[in-house]
Amino acid sequence: MCRPTVAVLAVLAACIWSGPSLCAAARSQQLNTRPIIGVLAQENLPGDQFAHGSSYIAASYVKYMESAGARVVPIRINRTEEEYVKIFHSINGLLLPGGDVDLQTSQFSRAAKIFYILALRANDAGDYFPIWGTCQGFQQLTVFTANKNLLTLTDTKAVALPLTLTPAAQSSRLFRSFPKDLLQSLADENITSNFHSWSLSIQNYSRNAKLRRFYKVLSTNSDGKKEFISTMEAYKYPFYAVQWHPEKSPFEWIDKPGMVHSINAVRASFYTASFFVSEAMKNQHRFSNPHEEETALIYNFLPIYRGSDAVFVQNYYFD
Repeated sequence: MCRPTVAVLAVLAACIWSGPSLCAAARSQQLNTRPIIGVLAQENLPGDQFAHGSSYIAASYVKYMESAGARVVPIRINRTEEEYVKIFHSINGLLLPGGDVDLQTSQFSRAAKIFYILALRANDAGDYFPIWGTCQGFQQLTVFTANKNLLTLTDTKAVALPLTLTPAAQSSRLFRSFPKDLLQSLADENITSNFHSWSLSIQNYSRNAKLRRFYKVLSTNSDGKKEFISTMEAYKYPFYAVQWHPEKSPFEWIDKPGMVHSINAVRASFYTASFFVSEAMKNQHRFSNPHEEETALIYNFLPIYRGSDAVFVQNYYFD
């Protein structure tokens, strides 16, 4: 009679504690070394003199994913649900970027919700599909999970902060592969860029059972008056969210408070991107043929240089 090895027992234990979606990924040994990340566009910012079409994606999010070995497909707003379903089954992960749109009525929110529901169903069926939310993306995920907007105003419009890591951080999927010195830098140095007026307070998180059951808090911050969640990951799904901006340090250059270009800030950007791309490598979605894949990629669009004094140095614009 064959006895299970220690490795097998470890995988079984991980499955018991992590749920069906993460368990399915643990069983899968084959990685997709050509991952494609969908980045969701959003309505153009008011007063953007460079804007054309109806939506944009900041180029820094594209570079952020490419820096870790992924390609990017832009997901445009105002598309049909059928089109989104087809894209979902062609890409290997979704990035919800920062921005400034309504989290309940915008076309960004409508498209994000379709992908969110598809990702829940896929992961429940053993089809590993990760989602990453940054700033607005973080906030959007909380609205979907709680089924209401629980955000509160904070004084965090342009400030760099250290992370207050929770006891769960070091054993988390997101942070456990980070070098120890980088985790220490994240905890000690002002290297996480915050550009948001709304946050999920610890108080509102603690009072909402849906959020508590779904997300594990990995770090918090404070504006001096209110403590809010700055990093979290889902317990049973490969969903990750940061209220701060890891993509800005290497790729955005506006000269204002909150922008940090130190070595450790850039390292944090790379390690977060690398982690998420490694999660996307566990997904096996494919485009139906090479031509369809090639025509969907961001390479078919040209970024517009908006100047070094712009909030985003470069944007992609879409009809």
